[in-house]
Amino acid sequence: MPRNYALIIPAVNEESSVADVLQAIPAGLFSQVLVVDNGSRDRTAEVAGQAGARVVREPRRGYGLACQAGLRALGDKFDAVAFIGADLSDDPADLAALVREYETGGLDLVMGSRVLGHAEPGALMPLQRFGNALATRLIRWIWGERFTDLGPLRLIRREALDRLGLRDPDFGWTVEMQAKGARIGLRMTEIPVSYRRRRAGKSKISGTFGGSVHAGWKLLWTIYRCCRWPAGSRSRADASRAAGAGKN
Repeated sequence: MPRNYALIIPAVNEESSVADVLQAIPAGLFSQVLVVDNGSRDRTAEVAGQAGARVVREPRRGYGLACQAGLRALGDKFDAVAFIGADLSDDPADLAALVREYETGGLDLVMGSRVLGHAEPGALMPLQRFGNALATRLIRWIWGERFTDLGPLRLIRREALDRLGLRDPDFGWTVEMQAKGARIGLRMTEIPVSYRRRRAGKSKISGTFGGSVHAGWKLLWTIYRCCRWPAGSRSRADASRAAGAGKN
C-alpha cells in the first residue's frame, strides 16, 4: 500500500534555506509537502512555491499556530503527519529514519532526539539543554514516560494527533504533544537524529538569553496545563466517529 503521509514545514523568514530543505527531503516519503509561511517579511512563500511545495499562509506568529494552520489545510485524508523546521538545523535525510521506525508497526509517535544523536557544537545552547532536560524529567516523574528531547522533528499518526487536541500557539506545541501523549498512553519512541547550527537567519527561541528563559517558563507552564487537561473527555473527532457509528 502506498504511503499516505504529509509533511508540514513551519517557516518564518527562511528564504535562504527553505528551498534547500525541500530539495533534501528523501523522495517517495510524503504524498504532500506543505510549507506554512508564518508571517514572513521576506520571499519565503515565493521560494517555497517555486521549489515545489504547497504554501499556506498563517500571518499570526507562533509555531503552534503555524502547525495548526497546516493541519487544517491538510484535512483528514492523511494517515500520518511529520514536522520539520525550515532552517536546515534538522537534517531532512533523518525523515526517512522516522518513517522506517514508524512503519515497524504499533507506534503512534516517533520523535527525533538530538540528545541521542549528534548535535554540532553550538547548535544546542546550554539553556536549551537545561530546559529540555528539566521538561523531560518532569514528564517522567508525572507520567512515567522517558524522553530525552523536545525537538521539532517528529512523525505522528493523524488519529492520535486528533485525540490530543493540541492548543498551544507557539513553542509549547512539542512539549504539549509529548506530555498529553504520555498522559493518555500513546505508543511513542525516540530515534537519534543530527542537529546543526543555523546556516542563516536568527533563532526565534534561542537567539537571545531572554528568549531562552521565556521558552523555559513556557515549557513548565505547558506541562502544568497538561496535568489539568481532562484526558478522559472525547475530542471532536472521537465524538464525530461515535455519532457516525450510532447511525449504522
